[in-house]
Amino acid sequence: MKELLRTTDAVLLTFVAALLRDAGISAMIADVHISAVEGSIGAFPRRVLVEADRWRESISILNDAGLSEHLPADQRRPTHSQP
Repeated sequence: MKELLRTTDAVLLTFVAALLRDAGISAMIADVHISAVEGSIGAFPRRVLVEADRWRESISILNDAGLSEHLPADQRRPTHSQP
């Protein structure tokens, strides 16, 4: 498994999981149970993990979905701003 992204945003986690599932990519959300320790305040990020051989495909899917800002800087596809 390889880390795709980490975030405290539960909505983003759900969206990413749905995108990957629709593409047939199994994803694991790690660190979910830390919420019991933290009191559900969202202080600890959850990690989205995918199989290493599907990682590049997963990066591409998130870039295509406009989620580049949530990816590691070296994996972001440049965005083109409109004048």
